[in-house]
Amino acid sequence: MSPTSAKLLVYVCDKLACVKITGRANFTSSIDFKTLLNELLEQGYICFVLDLTDCMLMDSTFLGVLAGFGLKLGGTNGQTNGRSIELMNPNPRVADLLDNLGVMHLFHVISGPVPPVNGEQTVVREVNPTREEVVSNCLEAHKTLMEIDPANVPKFKEVTLFLAEDLKKLKGAK
Repeated sequence: MSPTSAKLLVYVCDKLACVKITGRANFTSSIDFKTLLNELLEQGYICFVLDLTDCMLMDSTFLGVLAGFGLKLGGTNGQTNGRSIELMNPNPRVADLLDNLGVMHLFHVISGPVPPVNGEQTVVREVNPTREEVVSNCLEAHKTLMEIDPANVPKFKEVTLFLAEDLKKLKGAK
Protein backbone atom coordinates (compact mmCIF):
# COMPACT_ATOMS: atom_id res chain seq x y z
CA MET A 1 0.00 0.00 0.00
CA SER A 2 1.40 3.42 -0.86
CA PRO A 3 1.97 6.00 1.91
CA THR A 4 -0.90 8.11 0.53
CA SER A 5 -3.30 5.18 0.70
CA ALA A 6 -5.80 4.54 3.49
CA LYS A 7 -4.97 2.43 6.50
CA LEU A 8 -7.68 -0.09 7.38
CA LEU A 9 -8.25 -1.44 10.88
CA VAL A 10 -10.91 -3.99 11.72
CA TYR A 11 -12.59 -5.01 14.95
CA VAL A 12 -15.14 -7.83 15.04
CA CYS A 13 -17.55 -8.88 17.75
CA ASP A 14 -20.49 -11.27 17.43
CA LYS A 15 -22.04 -10.39 14.04
CA LEU A 16 -20.64 -6.82 14.01
CA ALA A 17 -17.63 -5.70 11.99
CA CYS A 18 -16.20 -2.23 12.59
CA VAL A 19 -13.74 -0.97 9.99
CA LYS A 20 -11.78 2.19 10.68
CA ILE A 21 -10.56 3.94 7.54
CA THR A 22 -7.72 6.38 8.16
CA GLY A 23 -6.16 8.65 5.55
CA ARG A 24 -6.95 8.83 1.85
CA ALA A 25 -9.28 6.08 0.69
CA ASN A 26 -8.30 5.65 -2.94
CA PHE A 27 -8.04 3.11 -5.73
CA THR A 28 -4.89 1.68 -4.14
CA SER A 29 -6.66 0.71 -0.92
CA SER A 30 -10.00 -0.13 -2.55
CA ILE A 31 -9.03 -3.71 -3.37
CA ASP A 32 -7.93 -4.37 0.22
CA PHE A 33 -11.20 -2.81 1.39
CA LYS A 34 -13.32 -4.85 -1.04
CA THR A 35 -11.52 -8.07 -0.12
CA LEU A 36 -11.98 -7.38 3.60
CA LEU A 37 -15.71 -6.63 3.35
CA ASN A 38 -16.40 -9.68 1.19
CA GLU A 39 -14.45 -11.95 3.56
CA LEU A 40 -16.32 -10.57 6.56
CA LEU A 41 -19.66 -11.08 4.82
CA GLU A 42 -18.70 -14.68 3.93
CA GLN A 43 -17.75 -15.27 7.57
CA GLY A 44 -21.28 -14.32 8.64
CA TYR A 45 -20.88 -10.72 9.78
CA ILE A 46 -24.09 -8.84 9.02
CA CYS A 47 -23.66 -5.43 10.66
CA PHE A 48 -20.96 -3.15 9.32
CA VAL A 49 -19.87 0.14 10.83
CA LEU A 50 -17.33 2.13 8.84
CA ASP A 51 -15.59 4.67 11.05
CA LEU A 52 -14.72 7.55 8.73
CA THR A 53 -13.68 9.97 11.47
CA ASP A 54 -10.07 10.03 10.22
CA CYS A 55 -10.79 9.44 6.53
CA MET A 56 -9.70 12.61 4.73
CA LEU A 57 -11.21 11.81 1.34
CA MET A 58 -12.41 9.05 -0.96
CA ASP A 59 -11.73 8.87 -4.66
CA SER A 60 -14.34 7.68 -7.13
CA THR A 61 -12.94 4.13 -7.26
CA PHE A 62 -13.15 3.70 -3.49
CA LEU A 63 -16.64 5.25 -3.50
CA GLY A 64 -17.68 2.86 -6.27
CA VAL A 65 -16.42 -0.13 -4.27
CA LEU A 66 -18.25 1.16 -1.19
CA ALA A 67 -21.45 1.70 -3.19
CA GLY A 68 -21.11 -1.77 -4.71
CA PHE A 69 -20.99 -3.25 -1.22
CA GLY A 70 -24.06 -1.23 -0.27
CA LEU A 71 -25.83 -2.70 -3.31
CA LYS A 72 -24.59 -6.18 -2.42
CA LEU A 73 -26.29 -5.85 0.95
CA GLY A 74 -29.34 -4.91 -1.09
CA GLY A 75 -30.76 -2.17 1.03
CA THR A 76 -31.55 1.45 1.23
CA ASN A 77 -30.66 3.72 4.11
CA GLY A 78 -28.09 1.16 5.15
CA GLN A 79 -30.34 -1.70 6.22
CA THR A 80 -32.04 -4.76 4.76
CA ASN A 81 -32.77 -8.35 5.75
CA GLY A 82 -31.13 -7.86 9.14
CA ARG A 83 -27.93 -6.68 7.49
CA SER A 84 -26.77 -3.10 7.88
CA ILE A 85 -24.02 -0.73 6.90
CA GLU A 86 -23.42 2.54 8.71
CA LEU A 87 -21.01 5.31 7.89
CA MET A 88 -19.81 6.98 11.06
CA ASN A 89 -18.63 10.60 11.02
CA PRO A 90 -17.95 11.18 7.34
CA ASN A 91 -16.44 14.63 6.89
CA PRO A 92 -18.40 17.16 4.78
CA ARG A 93 -16.25 16.48 1.72
CA VAL A 94 -16.91 12.72 1.79
CA ALA A 95 -20.61 13.24 2.56
CA ASP A 96 -20.90 15.65 -0.38
CA LEU A 97 -19.25 13.15 -2.71
CA LEU A 98 -21.62 10.38 -1.60
CA ASP A 99 -24.57 12.71 -2.14
CA ASN A 100 -23.36 14.12 -5.49
CA LEU A 101 -22.76 10.64 -6.87
CA GLY A 102 -26.26 9.54 -5.86
CA VAL A 103 -25.21 6.74 -3.52
CA MET A 104 -26.00 8.21 -0.08
CA HIS A 105 -29.32 6.31 0.02
CA LEU A 106 -27.42 3.02 0.32
CA PHE A 107 -26.09 3.90 3.77
CA HIS A 108 -27.18 5.04 7.19
CA VAL A 109 -25.01 7.94 8.33
CA ILE A 110 -24.36 8.45 12.01
CA SER A 111 -22.41 11.15 13.84
CA GLY A 112 -20.99 11.34 17.29
CA PRO A 113 -18.21 10.07 19.47
CA VAL A 114 -16.71 6.76 18.47
CA PRO A 115 -17.53 4.16 21.13
CA PRO A 116 -14.53 2.59 22.84
CA VAL A 117 -13.42 -0.71 21.35
CA ASN A 118 -13.12 -3.55 23.85
CA GLY A 119 -10.73 -5.94 22.27
CA GLU A 120 -8.09 -5.98 19.63
CA GLN A 121 -8.12 -4.07 16.38
CA THR A 122 -6.38 -5.81 13.53
CA VAL A 123 -4.54 -4.05 10.73
CA VAL A 124 -5.88 -5.37 7.44
CA ARG A 125 -3.36 -7.30 5.41
CA GLU A 126 -2.50 -5.94 2.00
CA VAL A 127 -3.63 -7.89 -1.05
CA ASN A 128 -0.85 -6.64 -3.39
CA PRO A 129 -2.93 -6.80 -6.57
CA THR A 130 -1.55 -6.96 -10.08
CA ARG A 131 -1.97 -3.98 -12.40
CA GLU A 132 -4.68 -5.91 -14.24
CA GLU A 133 -6.61 -6.45 -10.98
CA VAL A 134 -6.32 -2.73 -10.13
CA VAL A 135 -7.57 -1.63 -13.55
CA SER A 136 -10.39 -4.20 -13.46
CA ASN A 137 -11.43 -3.01 -9.99
CA CYS A 138 -11.38 0.65 -11.09
CA LEU A 139 -13.50 -0.18 -14.13
CA GLU A 140 -16.03 -2.16 -12.08
CA ALA A 141 -16.29 0.62 -9.46
CA HIS A 142 -16.98 3.32 -12.06
CA LYS A 143 -19.52 1.14 -13.88
CA THR A 144 -21.27 0.61 -10.54
CA LEU A 145 -21.51 4.36 -9.96
CA MET A 146 -22.97 4.83 -13.46
CA GLU A 147 -25.52 2.03 -12.93
CA ILE A 148 -26.67 3.43 -9.58
CA ASP A 149 -27.21 6.95 -10.90
CA PRO A 150 -27.44 7.73 -14.64
CA ALA A 151 -26.29 11.29 -13.83
CA ASN A 152 -22.84 9.75 -13.28
CA VAL A 153 -22.55 8.56 -16.90
CA PRO A 154 -21.21 11.88 -18.24
CA LYS A 155 -18.80 12.08 -15.28
CA PHE A 156 -17.26 8.65 -15.82
CA LYS A 157 -17.93 7.63 -19.42
CA GLU A 158 -14.48 8.62 -20.67
CA VAL A 159 -12.78 7.08 -17.63
CA THR A 160 -14.54 3.75 -18.16
CA LEU A 161 -13.67 3.73 -21.86
CA PHE A 162 -10.01 4.38 -21.04
CA LEU A 163 -9.97 1.71 -18.31
CA ALA A 164 -11.70 -0.85 -20.56
CA GLU A 165 -9.12 -0.23 -23.29
CA ASP A 166 -6.26 -0.45 -20.80
CA LEU A 167 -7.65 -3.71 -19.40
CA LYS A 168 -7.98 -5.14 -22.90
CA LYS A 169 -4.31 -4.30 -23.58
CA LEU A 170 -3.21 -5.85 -20.28
CA LYS A 171 -5.11 -9.06 -20.99
CA GLY A 172 -3.75 -9.15 -24.53
CA ALA A 173 -0.18 -8.82 -23.30
CA LYS A 174 -0.37 -12.17 -21.48
